[in-house]
Amino acid sequence: MKEATSPVPIVRNDTQAIHQLYAQNVIPSYGRFDLALSHGAGARVWDMGGRQYLDLAGGIAVCSLGHANPEITRALVEQSQRLLHVSNLYYTEPQARLAEKLVKNLGPGKVFFCNSGAEANEGLYKVARKFGNAEGRFEILTALNSFHGRTLAGISATGQEKVKKGFEPMVSGFRHIPFNDLEAARNALSPATVAILIEPIQGETGITPATVDYLLGLRQLCDDHKLLLLLDEVQGGIFRTGKFASYQRILESEAGAAGFMPDAVSLAKSLGGGFPIGAFWVREPYSNLLSAGTHGTTFGGNPLGAAVALRVLEVIERDNLADRARQLGEWMKSKLLALCGEFPTVLKTVRGYGMMIGIELADNIQAFSGSEKTASIQFINKLHDAGVMAVPSGANIIRLLPPLNLSESEADEGLRLIRSVAQSLSQQ
Repeated sequence: MKEATSPVPIVRNDTQAIHQLYAQNVIPSYGRFDLALSHGAGARVWDMGGRQYLDLAGGIAVCSLGHANPEITRALVEQSQRLLHVSNLYYTEPQARLAEKLVKNLGPGKVFFCNSGAEANEGLYKVARKFGNAEGRFEILTALNSFHGRTLAGISATGQEKVKKGFEPMVSGFRHIPFNDLEAARNALSPATVAILIEPIQGETGITPATVDYLLGLRQLCDDHKLLLLLDEVQGGIFRTGKFASYQRILESEAGAAGFMPDAVSLAKSLGGGFPIGAFWVREPYSNLLSAGTHGTTFGGNPLGAAVALRVLEVIERDNLADRARQLGEWMKSKLLALCGEFPTVLKTVRGYGMMIGIELADNIQAFSGSEKTASIQFINKLHDAGVMAVPSGANIIRLLPPLNLSESEADEGLRLIRSVAQSLSQQ
């Protein structure tokens, strides 16, 4: 596999100027780390001062083939020389081919293309409401500690109170139930309930997988009560766990799971490898619920984005990156679990599948006691100091969401850097 050549780094350190421009001109809706990044290559990025970092964050599960991937660049250039955009009033080959690829990976059905995970989930809400409209059903049950995007309906669907503050009243029609609790789902049903929406692996709140029994039980519950089962695979999809969708990885080789199929699935993040694209798939016989005029988008499925996503999927298949994510991810997880035993006052446990790994920090880390920042933020800052990037998840979870083509040596380097941080904190 060819690796991207490192670009020539810039020599000026304009970090302070960039910070100032943000302060003056960018709405402060993000809590940003101090790093100002200039360029990347493969699994590495460089800041404005020329310092290198091993990127195990992957743009929050977006950069499935790493940074500045030459094959993505070629797809962008080749397609941009042919056709960028013509609107969805017309047919284009890249969108048709991409839809075919997604259907083959999920099952008989059809795909709608959009630009982000939040938009993909908005599509799921509309499918559910269209499905139940004639009977007056509109309510969707979602899980506590879920995350479904930052649109108004997205935060209404999300089972975290912190994202809702200041934006009340919420969009009606969403209720939250405990995750991995089938009895709670059964007891929550009302005459208005039309669907159940979950993430097979809750990403933003700690890499928490659904159990086999929960997924199978929800499918049966939905069948029994004429409900749609909707799965948010925005973070866990596109082979991140070693299968195309995370529910497929959880259920593989499980008795009674061979015929499992959700009714609709949302996708984004890794699909474009860095290019903004989202999609949702709806299975037969519900794939024609959104007829002409009932849903739309200006940019969704444009030839440029579709061509890039096609190339991403082709590279993943050609280079067997699903197997790589599975094998290397499991090796990393086993090594991280060993670190939990080595530094129990810093690291508590590890969970996840493939290249979707959550490291839970120990309670009351002594070195963090003097700061009001969460343990996860403080740990990430220490990782940055060591030269590695990861993603905080809640107050005490660290997420690793590296590119699927991460090399063995890069994985080993990342583990050594994480160990060095854990060792330093254990001695304070």
